[in-house]
Amino acid sequence: MSTLGRYWVPRYWPTWAFLLWLRLTAALPWHLAIAIHKRLGRIAARLLPRRRRIVRRNLELCFSDLDSEQIEALTRQQFENIGVFIAETAMAWFLSADRLAQLFRVEGIEHLNAAVARGRGVLLFSGHFTTLEICVPIIKPLTPLFAFMFRARHNALLNEFQTRCRRRAAHVALSNDNVRTVLRLLKQNAVVWYAPDQARIDSGELLPFFGEPAMTSTATSRLARLSGAAIVPFFFRRLPGDSGYLVRFHAPLEDLPTDDAARDTVRLTGVLESFVRECPEQYFWTHRRFKGRPGDLADAYGAPPPAA
Repeated sequence: MSTLGRYWVPRYWPTWAFLLWLRLTAALPWHLAIAIHKRLGRIAARLLPRRRRIVRRNLELCFSDLDSEQIEALTRQQFENIGVFIAETAMAWFLSADRLAQLFRVEGIEHLNAAVARGRGVLLFSGHFTTLEICVPIIKPLTPLFAFMFRARHNALLNEFQTRCRRRAAHVALSNDNVRTVLRLLKQNAVVWYAPDQARIDSGELLPFFGEPAMTSTATSRLARLSGAAIVPFFFRRLPGDSGYLVRFHAPLEDLPTDDAARDTVRLTGVLESFVRECPEQYFWTHRRFKGRPGDLADAYGAPPPAA
C-alpha cells in the first residue's frame, strides 16, 4: 500500500477520512453496521434532494401501477439500501472472504459449471444492485478464472483503492470499456461479470426498460456473438430481515445471441426486470436511466424536448 502515500495531500484528506470510516465499519458486527448505515441512508435522502428526485422519477416511470405513497416508501427504502451499500463495501474491501462466506446462500451453481464446461467463456449477465460489492466476489472461488469489470472513479485515490480491492475480489479486474481484453478473457474460458444496464448514449439503441424507452447497450449480444460465450443470468440480493445474502445462477440462455442485437437486448432486459422486481429497493435507481433520448422524447428528468 506504500504507493498510496502519494495521495497524502490535503485535497484527498476527505477521501482518507471516508476510507477510515469504511475500515471502522468493517470492524463492527454485521447487523450493527447494516442498522447504522440504513439510518445514514435516510439522512442522505434529506441532504440530497436532486438525487432523491431522480430516484423518485425513475420509480414513477418503471412502476406506474404504484400510488404516490408506495413510490415514496420505495424511495425511502432505496436510500436505506444506498446507506447499506457503504457498509457492504466496507466489509467486502476489508474483511476476508472466509469471514463473509457464512452470510451467503448460493443457488444454481450447476448452471455456472455447465456453462464453463462449454469452454468458450461465460458472460454473467446482471445489473447494478446495491449489494454488488459484497456479493460479486463470491464468484471467485467458484470458477478458475473470474473477471470483475468496473467503472473508473473520478477521485484518483478512491479509484486506486477500488482497483486494488477489485483485484483482490477477482482473478482479473478491468475497466468496463476494455472490450479487447474481455474478448481475450472469454477466449480463455473466463467467467466475466457483465452489467450493461446503465444508459448508453454514445452507442446504445432506444429500447424499453419497464416499458419506458431508454438508451440501452446492446453489447451483451454482440460480445456473445463474437466470442461464442454462454450468457448466464446472475442475480444477487440481501435476504429479507437482513438474514444474509443470496446469489443465484440461472441456466444459460438458449437461442442467444441471434443476428438481431436489439431483439436480443429486449429479451435480456426482460431478465433484468424480473431480477429488479424481486427486490426493487436494492436496485440502483440513482442513475438517470432515461437520459439522452433522441427525437421528440422529453427528458424524463425535467428538461424540455429539443427544438424541432
